[in-house]
Amino acid sequence: MSELPRKLTLLDATTIVAGTIIGAGIFLVPSALAREVPSTPAILAVWLLAGVVSMLGAFAYAELGAMMPASGGQYVYLREAYGPLPAFLAGWTFFLVIQSGSTAAVSTGCALYLAHFFPGLPIAPTAITIILSLTLINYLGIRGGANVQILFTALKLSGLGLLIVSALFYPHPTNMSLKLPETISSSGLGIAFLAAFIAYDGWHVIAFVGGEVMNPKRNIPLSLVLGLAASMVVYLLANIAYLHVLPMADLVASPRVAADTALRTIGPYGAGIMTLTIVLSTIGAANGSILTAPRIYFAQARDGLFFKRFGDIHPKYQTPGFSILVQGVWCSILAASGSYEQLVAYVLFIAWIFHAATVLAVPRLRRKRPDAPRPYRMWGYPAAPYLFAIFAFWFVASTLYSRPMSSVFGAVLLLSGIPVYYHWRKSSAK
Repeated sequence: MSELPRKLTLLDATTIVAGTIIGAGIFLVPSALAREVPSTPAILAVWLLAGVVSMLGAFAYAELGAMMPASGGQYVYLREAYGPLPAFLAGWTFFLVIQSGSTAAVSTGCALYLAHFFPGLPIAPTAITIILSLTLINYLGIRGGANVQILFTALKLSGLGLLIVSALFYPHPTNMSLKLPETISSSGLGIAFLAAFIAYDGWHVIAFVGGEVMNPKRNIPLSLVLGLAASMVVYLLANIAYLHVLPMADLVASPRVAADTALRTIGPYGAGIMTLTIVLSTIGAANGSILTAPRIYFAQARDGLFFKRFGDIHPKYQTPGFSILVQGVWCSILAASGSYEQLVAYVLFIAWIFHAATVLAVPRLRRKRPDAPRPYRMWGYPAAPYLFAIFAFWFVASTLYSRPMSSVFGAVLLLSGIPVYYHWRKSSAK
């Protein structure tokens, strides 16, 4: 059976990680986070700790990716650690909502910000155009998708860099207080961490294209560490820039933190520059998901656990072409329906269950397959995977507590995959 060729360099892999993480979160989350923890040290501590915990997860994925550098990534790791059913349920929810819904949401956000430049722009058709355009680029070859990722990652980092540098030279900085507030509510701190974790999400997608990364034993771990570390630095510097320019009250009240900061530091064109940066940022994040996610369904199909055509490789373009096209159509349907936001909220906690299970696959596989080659061993073992799992399950518990009804719907959606799994198992056995 033919395999997807390895064409992704270290630069490609690193920009897939960083470009997928840095979407709209750094432009939108800081205000919401400041409302919950209105203190400079507390805000920066939340961003730093959320990044460190995410890095622990990345270390685990790095070990698994170097050990099993196959297309499908997370699906493959779950299959090897726990068996085909949990792996299938991950792929099932990724396709139905988690990856597809996130892509629809990011593309719709991009369309909303484009409307700033083109008033009256139809949002849903524009979002669909973005999705289908990126789908076509990635269908025609992974090299094109990787080049788009490099370009838009560079552009978004340039825009954020301009914002950060302009803030450093702002002549009327705020007097940032380094005092901790007398009290911070546990619920407020929890909401702040949830927001920061969501802003960091996306580092795991490089695992999906592990079968197409050159020198994967080196480049998968290195790209995860470099991409996430770069994102942490950008997030911390951007928040310092906001806090340096905007008084805390303005930061809390502003729905457009980056634009308001740039308006003060750059002038009348600052808000437009930041809006353009958000557009570029969301395109890069959407492309990262469109490039990587179809490899999950490709791997499932090759195991006989999804429609057979999803496992086909295009004879000319050497991509999982059918998988890419169907994902593009499904993302477009979600964008047109407007249901993506609610659906993603329903299953967000499920994504973190699979994150925790994947990270805990490291100790499980070390016991199960002790002699398997491990070119990279995760830092902080054995404590690190369990520490990440504690945070992940806390995330899940917080979501279940705050959104019990929507979580029930998400659980039903997940469990609906069980009869589908046995149907495919039975069909593939014939």
